[in-house]
Amino acid sequence: MAMDTSNLEPKGIQGLGKAIKRKEDARFIQGRGNYLDDIKLPGMIYMALVHSPYAHAKILNIDASEALKIPGVKAVITSKDLAAAGLSWIPTLAGDKQMVLADGKVLYQYQEVAAVYAETRQAAADGAAAVQVEYEPLPVVVDPYKATAPDAPVLREDLKGHMTGAHGPRRHDNHIWTWDVGSKDEAEKTLEKSEIRIKQHMVYPRSHPAPLEPCGCIGDMNPATGRLTVYMTTQAPHAIRTVLSLVTKIPENNIRVISPDIGGGFGNKVPVYPGYVCAIVGSIVLGVPVKWIETRTENLTTTGFARDFHMDVELGATKDGKVTALKVYTLADHGAFDAAADPSKYPAGLFSICTGSYDFQKAYAEVEAVYTNKAPGGVAYRCSFRVTEASYLIERSMDVLAHELKMDPAELRLKNFIQPSQFPYPSALGWTYDSGDYEKTLKVALERIGYAELRKEQAEKRAKGELMGIGISTFTEIVGAGPSKDFDILGIKMFDGAEIRVHPSGSAIVRAGTRHQGQGHETTWAQIVSEELGLDVDKIIVEEGDTDTAPYGLGTYASRSTPTAGGAMALGARRIREKAKKIAAHLLEVGESDVEWADKKFVVKGVPGKSVTMNEVAFAAYTNLPPGMEPGLETTYYYDPPNLTFPNGAYICVVDIDKGTGAVKVRRFVAIDDCGTIINPMIVEGQVHGGLTEGFAMAFMQEIAFDEQGNHLSSNFTDYLLPTALETPKWETGYTVTPSPHHPIGAKGVGESPTVGSPAAYVNAVVDALAHLGVRHIDMPITREKVWKVLRQAGVDSF
Repeated sequence: MAMDTSNLEPKGIQGLGKAIKRKEDARFIQGRGNYLDDIKLPGMIYMALVHSPYAHAKILNIDASEALKIPGVKAVITSKDLAAAGLSWIPTLAGDKQMVLADGKVLYQYQEVAAVYAETRQAAADGAAAVQVEYEPLPVVVDPYKATAPDAPVLREDLKGHMTGAHGPRRHDNHIWTWDVGSKDEAEKTLEKSEIRIKQHMVYPRSHPAPLEPCGCIGDMNPATGRLTVYMTTQAPHAIRTVLSLVTKIPENNIRVISPDIGGGFGNKVPVYPGYVCAIVGSIVLGVPVKWIETRTENLTTTGFARDFHMDVELGATKDGKVTALKVYTLADHGAFDAAADPSKYPAGLFSICTGSYDFQKAYAEVEAVYTNKAPGGVAYRCSFRVTEASYLIERSMDVLAHELKMDPAELRLKNFIQPSQFPYPSALGWTYDSGDYEKTLKVALERIGYAELRKEQAEKRAKGELMGIGISTFTEIVGAGPSKDFDILGIKMFDGAEIRVHPSGSAIVRAGTRHQGQGHETTWAQIVSEELGLDVDKIIVEEGDTDTAPYGLGTYASRSTPTAGGAMALGARRIREKAKKIAAHLLEVGESDVEWADKKFVVKGVPGKSVTMNEVAFAAYTNLPPGMEPGLETTYYYDPPNLTFPNGAYICVVDIDKGTGAVKVRRFVAIDDCGTIINPMIVEGQVHGGLTEGFAMAFMQEIAFDEQGNHLSSNFTDYLLPTALETPKWETGYTVTPSPHHPIGAKGVGESPTVGSPAAYVNAVVDALAHLGVRHIDMPITREKVWKVLRQAGVDSF
């Protein structure tokens, strides 16, 4: 069926707020994308990895002799080989270090033990299967609470005896760090005085981004030039180039990182993984390009997971529902190596946004991270470093409080929202929220879904023994990963750059250090430049992903692209416009002060008929300049944001539950987002749809689970489920707009908001459906088995 394009803007100047078709989609829907596994280089060989079957074991011996007999196998390397080059351990974003190949012992099931290089992919896989490894099993700990016990097995023996960790004293052998914010004493005193005090334990289970394209890379060291080119599925090419230089000691000017089209990322493709290092080492040693593409099982078992937060919350309030104080303790399971963001730079993943959209006067949050026999992590799975856990915690807590007070959850939220007059709002945990109108956004959602009528329907259904629930989540996100005075990765500041070149014909090329994985940058970046310079959006080409051509940037994750690179685009275009104004005055034969920018052209003040377009100015920039002016219209601009941005929204979910099976059906879901100035509403809607679907998966399907021996129970898509079109509900979206006052175009970012805000709405809806049966909380994922057991325990008849 033909797509309805009647609501799309015509070609031409298509700036902010225009629903134009995505420029990049034509090549994707025609099958002409250029993904990593499409790249074939002369002489290229393949790599496969050997993985441990044990979660914790000593390595007694590695025998590669049989593997080397397989036709086509060129080499096998182990940690001993890497150690000779100083590459057996690599730094993580958190300041920890991680084994590239297991060194002395393995610390989680599927950990990489050896790398096999062969002429074909099949030979490499056969070679990996033929490597014989002798293990001595060791005690396993997968429960983060058991990891804190005095008699727990010591996992990181390289750290044993170190009394001080990266961020203070170590409490026990498996302790990584403890971070806290706010005043514990003040929060506790306020809670003691509160008329109502609720406590709740909740778990945000371990999950995985599971992009449809797994991770991979091609290492290509040119022996003649000494230049290393790396093709990689990375969301942050420049950061990877810097890390590779630090690890390999190859000068950064001799490293080129190319990130081709990426089939999804969601944070999974930010870190440096052992497979990358091994492929690059193989190319350096063997002198030929080496390709490594991980399997789905490798992706789910060894690359960056998310969540795994075990949270205890106490919330105080008055009898009429005014919140007073919040206190949170969280135990974070970070697996065998701490690969999460540095808590001194990203306060435990920005978990300090856990006060949400509410006016708390006193709050305290503490996060303790521990090692376990699981894969390392965690990445920001479509959220800004622990914001999803924070939002889930406060939104579940508000519903628990509403249940305790016997108050409508919408009324409770409306009573406690930060008011528009309070912005910029200093939160109790140290953030300065930029803007918002939370009451308006929630009321739009309530009206859209028909909240009052739904509550009446719910009462009628309960009287008949039917189960229906309504869940609300009103969240505040925190995105942008800046400013650089407060944030960095391995010392690299969090600004972002944009390069803009306007050609004589009025076409342009825009380059950025970001890297999209479906966000539509090739369209939205062009729209920003079209808005600022009055150029035809179809004549603006956008390039990302090549460190040889793009200005330095920290990449695309944590919804930072629009807040940082988008700001660089706008301000860089305005710098070009300043020079263009001088040229326009020259062409119009008036003084510069007599020229103004209006209706996307330069106009003589008071004489609207006398004007020149940017196209005319662009041609003059190369042919008819004022005396002494340098030719050309181009600039490179680096934008360092003064603050993060704070998107927000109100989501409402309606569910029906089958008493006989425990099956939950999402009947309706309304999502009202405030992402500041909207660049392209069609792209925003697509982002929201995708995020809501991932939130749905987290709430009802997905958990990376382990047994007591550390065996991974979610290593493929038969056990770790992705929602298809059959399971995915229909989404109803809408928007309110409060521009960010400090961003050049007022944009806040939206890509991660639906994943942050929606899980609590789903869970709140299910619990609301069961609240009259005495149910107060159910941990995700809410499977039909869990609901069935809850119903049977409550004595509900199946019929």
